[in-house]
Amino acid sequence: MRTSALVSLDGHNLLIDATPELRLQCLANDIRRVDACLITHAHADHIFGLDDLRRFNQLQGKPIPVYVSKEHRPRLEIMFAYALAERARGNPDLPQLMFRTFEPNESFRVFDNEVEPLWLPHGDEMVAGYRIGGMAYCTDVSGMPEEMMGRLEGLDVLVLGALRPKPHPKHLSLDQAVELAERIGARQTYFVHMGHQIGHQEQETLLPKGIKLAYDGLKVTISGPN
Repeated sequence: MRTSALVSLDGHNLLIDATPELRLQCLANDIRRVDACLITHAHADHIFGLDDLRRFNQLQGKPIPVYVSKEHRPRLEIMFAYALAERARGNPDLPQLMFRTFEPNESFRVFDNEVEPLWLPHGDEMVAGYRIGGMAYCTDVSGMPEEMMGRLEGLDVLVLGALRPKPHPKHLSLDQAVELAERIGARQTYFVHMGHQIGHQEQETLLPKGIKLAYDGLKVTISGPN
């Protein structure tokens, strides 16, 4: 399935991106609540599952905050205008989302935990990566600016996009992702957002120590937020 992640922090569940298969992912992994959502960017494979948050609205009885950069928020407000909490209030059949804007390079707090945005290139566009404590999540990137490298020191876990073996104008290739992961030097790196050109079992045996291919339902433990 396409890539989302759920970060559990002090009893709260923080969703990173909402893929079109979000409902199936939640059912398969017994996800019972979503307290907030971080959006990396407004491409279809990362946001089309936002509508399925309505079930968590119903179960939890309140709107869900969705954190999105000021650059990506306008597209979400157009696509999910019906789901804005102030418009959907009182209608249990609609999702109720509260879009909260952050500046690309300014940290903010979610449930009293620090979230540090990482402003990263996705070809000719920019996307938000996130660092939360000892974990950094950087999908759909085509490179890593030097000014961002310093923010990735001392990681326990790096989640990094690696699309395919061949180069791509908007994504890291497998070799590029390996090179970048080794430069960052996290204790453990997991590649995500892979295409079918990558054979999971065969390719993982060829990766350097400390780098693995992620898979649906993978669970990891990271150090607490800073």
